[in-house]
Amino acid sequence: MENIYLPHSAIVKEIISETADIKTFRLTFEDERLQKSFTYLAGQFVEFSVYGVGEAPFCLASSPTRPGQIECTIKKMGKVTQAIHDLEVGDQVGIRGPYGNGFPLKELRGKNLVLVGGGIGLAPLRSLIQNVLDKRDEYGDVLIIYGAKSTEELVYQKELEEWENSPRVKMVLTVDPGGEDQKWQGEIGFVPTILEKVNPSPDNRMLITCGPPIMIRYVLLGATGEMGYRPQQIITTLEMKMKCGLGKCGRCNIGRVYICKDGPVFTYQQLKDLGNEF
Repeated sequence: MENIYLPHSAIVKEIISETADIKTFRLTFEDERLQKSFTYLAGQFVEFSVYGVGEAPFCLASSPTRPGQIECTIKKMGKVTQAIHDLEVGDQVGIRGPYGNGFPLKELRGKNLVLVGGGIGLAPLRSLIQNVLDKRDEYGDVLIIYGAKSTEELVYQKELEEWENSPRVKMVLTVDPGGEDQKWQGEIGFVPTILEKVNPSPDNRMLITCGPPIMIRYVLLGATGEMGYRPQQIITTLEMKMKCGLGKCGRCNIGRVYICKDGPVFTYQQLKDLGNEF
């Protein structure tokens, strides 16, 4: 009988420093058969373990449309993430998964998309953006609104330029007041404020957001306020509540819903239906 807690062995192939405390890790499974057969959906996550230290859930920042790519972008915040940041190319780690439901790509097809990210919250959106751009004819116009506290904390800076130059993609970058430098030519303001300033029409459009909880809260309030989005037109993620990935530890349950199994991707309408427990 297979041990559901047993991770598969993987090797760190490349480490990309995104910011002072955020790195992207490109991994490959030691078992070549697993490397070829491993499949996932944009929005799913894995449990990333450092042997002898512990494990934690992280979204897959790479896209399933790019076979062989397994990437996680990780911010240094605690014991496990510190150990991950101490890894070097060639080190062995553990990966189990993928888990979760992923983004509803079928429902997004043919729609115009607004992708709203803050800080490290761009990681799960990156997987979706790559997926959409790799299958460009299946989706409408794409608006990406992304912000961070400062110019130094913007992740995927090379890719931001590539996305901006992609067909039917509009990119709006912003930093918090005081976070700009002399070369900054983007917006200055908090992400929810910039979203309301751009004011994309809700007609035939879906809005997907990921970032700090306070940012998500005000994005949801703003979008469903004067902007006129219906709750079922908005999608977000709740990764911060997860732990084991299997619905066993009970850390992420909200009533009868387990974020790791029923999510981590939810529409705003689904979250509203959870009532006072959310």
